[in-house]
Amino acid sequence: MRVPIEEVDVVVVGGGPVGLFLGCELAMRGVRFVVLEQEQAPRRHSRSIGLHPPALEHFARLGLTTALLQRGVRVKRGTVFGDRELLGELEFHGVSQEFPFVLLLPQYETEQLLEAHLERLSPGALRRGARTVQVRDGREAAFVTYEAAWGTRTLRAGLVVGADGKRSLVRRNAHIDFVGGAYPDRYLMGDFLDTTAYKSAAVIHLAMAGVVESFPLPGGVRRWVVRTEAGDGADVAALCALIFERTGHFVSVSSCRMFSAFGVARHLAERFVVGRVVLVGDAAHEVSPIGGQGMNLGWLDAAELAEIVPRALKGHQPVERTLQGFAVRRRRRAYFAARQAEFNMAFGRPWRSAWWRDFVVKRLLRPPFRALLARLFTMRWL
Repeated sequence: MRVPIEEVDVVVVGGGPVGLFLGCELAMRGVRFVVLEQEQAPRRHSRSIGLHPPALEHFARLGLTTALLQRGVRVKRGTVFGDRELLGELEFHGVSQEFPFVLLLPQYETEQLLEAHLERLSPGALRRGARTVQVRDGREAAFVTYEAAWGTRTLRAGLVVGADGKRSLVRRNAHIDFVGGAYPDRYLMGDFLDTTAYKSAAVIHLAMAGVVESFPLPGGVRRWVVRTEAGDGADVAALCALIFERTGHFVSVSSCRMFSAFGVARHLAERFVVGRVVLVGDAAHEVSPIGGQGMNLGWLDAAELAEIVPRALKGHQPVERTLQGFAVRRRRRAYFAARQAEFNMAFGRPWRSAWWRDFVVKRLLRPPFRALLARLFTMRWL
């Protein structure tokens, strides 16, 4: 028996942090939508941990900040060391009246809160185990075909949003080029029991051999991120050895909760909107995770898009034309975010002169540059 095509206003492909967030935003606006996610459950291994003030302001409108603040760690300052001395501190008290900090919380916990909230707002809108196989854009509507345990189904929608990550099927089906490439930088990352005296501070060690970053997480855990060279090892023991060599801190291999070795890349979709197809998050832009901008950038894409969707669906002009302003603005911000990430990575690479590097960093951590730097590192430019 032929299954009838289901009609909705919006299909969101991808039920990660950005897709779930967009679903909540659409539900608040009374839009008919579904979110398709091929994974049966959220993944617990993730690199993203930071929620910046602009994103927290949108979470406040969703009514989720109380739960987030109860779970996360508030980072109100960052401390920067050189090889031999303290170079300075960066405080975030002036970046936001309501959220003068960066909130650190593992991505899977943020996703859990978003998924539960989405289920309250729109029961059944999230369809897990649904693998999208085709997106087809037509003049009057777009069509999404997906496979699930209950069979192959097709959805008819006024708009399809690709929130399906850097390997986006939606982007490929829309024939949108993803321009960019990989950086030479490599990193090791791990979560360990926190044996430092840093408490809730984020700490950066600009060692001559490469940067070491550390961030507090809930439950007495600290995340360490180390830039590596070709001859360095790529396991937990190697990470612990590099931390000790560059900072003097002993981190026990046995206390490791999570480990990852990764490279970084930058890509930008040539277009964010084509016909009735829109890209957000990593489907639209991949930026280096150094600086923690990527997930927040996706949330801000989704927040801006959700405000326009009702007008785009009910307007008298083509959807693509209504969304062009959104596409131009979000693409410009993604480009800027990528450049800022490159700036972050540049200071973390080995320098020929420690004196010159330390001189530059000290100047940046003093007035009048300090306030600007605080805004940059908390994404207030968005």
